[in-house]
Amino acid sequence: MKARQIKTNVYWVGAIDWDRRLFDALIPLPDGTSYNAYLVQGSQKVALIDTVDPSMTEVLMAYLEDVPAIDYVIANHAEQDHSGSIPQVLTKYTNAKVVTTPKGKDLLMALLLIPEDRFMTVGDGETLSMGDKTLEFVHAPWVHWPETMLTYLREAKMLFPCDLFGSHLATTDSYVSDEGEVYEAAKRYFAEIMMPFRTSIEKHLERLKSYEIDVIAPSHGPMYDKPSFILEAYRSWVFDPPKNIVVLPYISMHGSTQKMVEYFAGALADRGVRVKQFNLAVTDIGKLAMALVDAATMVIGTPTVLVGPHPSIAYAAFLANALRPRLQFISVIGSYGWGSKAVEQLTAMIPNLKAEVLAPVISKGLPGKEDLRSLDNLASTIATKHKERGFV
Repeated sequence: MKARQIKTNVYWVGAIDWDRRLFDALIPLPDGTSYNAYLVQGSQKVALIDTVDPSMTEVLMAYLEDVPAIDYVIANHAEQDHSGSIPQVLTKYTNAKVVTTPKGKDLLMALLLIPEDRFMTVGDGETLSMGDKTLEFVHAPWVHWPETMLTYLREAKMLFPCDLFGSHLATTDSYVSDEGEVYEAAKRYFAEIMMPFRTSIEKHLERLKSYEIDVIAPSHGPMYDKPSFILEAYRSWVFDPPKNIVVLPYISMHGSTQKMVEYFAGALADRGVRVKQFNLAVTDIGKLAMALVDAATMVIGTPTVLVGPHPSIAYAAFLANALRPRLQFISVIGSYGWGSKAVEQLTAMIPNLKAEVLAPVISKGLPGKEDLRSLDNLASTIATKHKERGFV
């Protein structure tokens, strides 16, 4: 197989996974993904930056078939979709060293049983000369694991950030060609993977301002030959205030909660609040995660199952708690037959969300006039609070 040349003596040697539809047995992949690895040939040394998922090791090794020597395997991140083929590379290149952070070394030894003597750890800001090319290593803890680093190829002004700025998108395009498509995929990726680490990413975005970057080459999705496209998107997702949006995930078993949700969505719209409504019986959970990136408020709609929330709603609450979006307000609407503690159980499940809890609206059976009036009041409260905070 022939490697794709990106810049002089810099090649893409990754793998495109067209058919994968689930990542980590959790994350939907509607458009597949790629595992990007990069070969950098200096005048004196050769480095492989990241590898590929173990399921596609043969693809990587086919690209490397005619590469006589690799001196360094740069492991920006220990997660197996990037590191999983390192053992096979080390078997072929017996003198190669794995270059990573000290924490990366510990994780890779545990995850892949790589011998300690095959490692070379690097400090933050440390450089590695390859002759006419220089790699600089930027420690980036909690993007999105504690051992992560970014690699910067000085002479080519290329940044290899592994998961940061990535997108789960299978494509033969080396660079972004359809900005709308990639924006959607990159936002989904940010929402599902990076959003919990927003505070850390803020610091790393600020630090990257001091680097001159012509190309960003992530380890999933196409590369960016116009880095401002993805840098500006990340700055928006990380720094911008929430918007005048209510995310409304719900489940309805016998129609009562659905009637409440539909009435409430209309009441919000009448008051100028944008609604993103998700029936969790049919929703791609990644779409819900994406909506949470921008939303100011989440209102959860649930029927009662054995006194508590519906299991699908409990899962959505658990997910929101883990993703830590910038929600400012939270409430619950729903229904019950003979008794309910759904509100208490749901609010107990979201301790990470530092949001104001607004008065819930829970009806016994089908919503009556008083229940609808309470939904109107909740919609008015949300609209007022959004306006007071300046959310647009």
